[in-house]
Amino acid sequence: MRKRCCGKRNDSGDEEPASQSDKSELHGPLKTLSSKLEDLSTCNELIAKHGAALQRSLSELENLRLPADSGEKIKAVNERATLFRITSNAMINACRDFLDLAESHSRKWQRLLQHEREQRIRLEETIEQLAKQHNSLERACRGAPGLATGTASGASTAKAGSVQSAKGEASDEDEETEYFDAMEDAPAFITVTADPKHHRRSGSNLSGASEGHPEDWNLEDSVFESSNQSSYNESTGKDLLPRKRRRTRIPDKPNYSLNLWSIMKNCIGKELSKIPMPVNFNEPLSMLQRLTEDLEYHELLDKAVKCESSTEQMCFVAAFSVSSYSTTVHRTAKPFNPLLGETFELDRLEELGFRSLCEQVSHHPPAAAHHVYSRRGWTLWQEITIASKFRGKYLSIMPLGAIHLEFHSSGNHYVWRKVTSTVHNIIVGKLWIDQSGEIEIVNHKSKDKCQLKFTPYSYFSRDVPRKVTGVVSDADGKAHYVMSGTWDEKMECSKILHSSHGSTSTEGKQKTVYQTLSPKVLWRKYPLPDNAENMYFFSELALTLNEPEERVAPTDSRLRPDQRLMESGRWDEANVEKQRLEEKQRAVRRRREAEAVEAMEEGKDYEGYLPLWFERKVDAVTGELICVYKGGYWEAKDKQDWSVCPDIF
Repeated sequence: MRKRCCGKRNDSGDEEPASQSDKSELHGPLKTLSSKLEDLSTCNELIAKHGAALQRSLSELENLRLPADSGEKIKAVNERATLFRITSNAMINACRDFLDLAESHSRKWQRLLQHEREQRIRLEETIEQLAKQHNSLERACRGAPGLATGTASGASTAKAGSVQSAKGEASDEDEETEYFDAMEDAPAFITVTADPKHHRRSGSNLSGASEGHPEDWNLEDSVFESSNQSSYNESTGKDLLPRKRRRTRIPDKPNYSLNLWSIMKNCIGKELSKIPMPVNFNEPLSMLQRLTEDLEYHELLDKAVKCESSTEQMCFVAAFSVSSYSTTVHRTAKPFNPLLGETFELDRLEELGFRSLCEQVSHHPPAAAHHVYSRRGWTLWQEITIASKFRGKYLSIMPLGAIHLEFHSSGNHYVWRKVTSTVHNIIVGKLWIDQSGEIEIVNHKSKDKCQLKFTPYSYFSRDVPRKVTGVVSDADGKAHYVMSGTWDEKMECSKILHSSHGSTSTEGKQKTVYQTLSPKVLWRKYPLPDNAENMYFFSELALTLNEPEERVAPTDSRLRPDQRLMESGRWDEANVEKQRLEEKQRAVRRRREAEAVEAMEEGKDYEGYLPLWFERKVDAVTGELICVYKGGYWEAKDKQDWSVCPDIF
């Protein structure tokens, strides 16, 4: 059996330097070989001794007067005994040579192993030194005159994307022609903007093209010109109704130094949700609150309600699906993993027309159920499970689960899934986030589809960084709109007037040329608040999510003590409190497991953990088992009856 001598493989397939246990694996067989060689030497001596005696006896027999045939037989036996002695001596010599060779290679292997160990230690020391120098340089830059006043938008170019070309840079192509890469499941296409003088109007609400700026609106009945001017400001898309004054800042993030590599090197290839992490890696929000941040641009759905055609509505839904990623561009810290049974409500029914509820319905794997009702005509629900893997240089975050959106009046039911988020430069350098993959949005009533592609960042690409492109098609596959933009800034749509087949691309796919009207901006990111870089790059909405609020459930994330201590800048106390909460949760889980074993021994059924405000049902559209809101939370809030809530904090 062959043994692996130069190292062993970890879960990620990389070689790990050999440890002391590996050395013992080498010494053990060599000691056994030496012992067996001694046994063989003893046997050889016995063979030689008894062989010599045998040959003497045979010689004595030859000297006796025996019949001729007996003498011949004795002579043959004597020759065989001699041959046996020669063979046994040769075998012993071969064994001794083998052991000598093994011993010499053992010393060589030991030197190689020692060299690898020393190289690993030097590499770790170098990486740690680089990380420290990088942190020192960052602090020096922040403290340097003239650099501390950089805007949030300027900060966005400080990541690895600083080598990328500016978004407004002139192209070699005609300024009215945009070229898009081919999606895996869709043909390559080119959009050519038509002359608006020849296309003044069409029957679509989205198709109005003005003769002036491409972003101006020309149609009186456009969904972009809200019919509810008393309650909306269309320049910002925000409500004008009186709002409760909410906080606009949180305490500045403390400047805690942390050796990231010393912790992360032991996490390669593992599921991060199962590894206890200090709050130093976190931002003072839970995953439930981050999930609620998807609603920051809820007004896109309010506008979508007013659309007359399903393909127009799809454009707004697509823009909404992209807008949820805009909050992640600077947010490299991880949210708190919610405790089982933790909830988070966002009641903006009177101010913004919607209210939202999240509940942590599973701990391993971590899963959160979310339900949003809007009195302006839509309901959104989802159950998201976060899977994450640390790959050494980067961290992959894969949200699993479908997002459902239904419009009350039309019954249009949209379903889509999130793309993969990747955190780069985990070991050395400035952390930065990229989004990549495809989103297919399907209207299960009309069968309209929108295929969006999030192009991953490439150092060698001429593409605009963080680019998103897509096409909206009807049930017959006819394309109606082209979507384009970036997930961190804005999304536009262009109505397709005419399509034709162009040349075949180098990949063998035939390009489609879409002649479109001028693009219309559907969504644009809000600017970050002043001093956002010192407040975890939170948006205006994010700053309010952890604001203390009365009458919420005792399981609400706002009441989580370790998160509250971290937000206040008391990180050491927050780490102690975090350990206490996690141990409390583990004790409850052990008790639940013991109850399950006891029930099984008694032949009884055991239901296990059941969510409080959600229940598991088979989704009629996707066929998946999903947690959906069963009601009761807002009624319990009105009565202030939280007797059913568990004690998790």
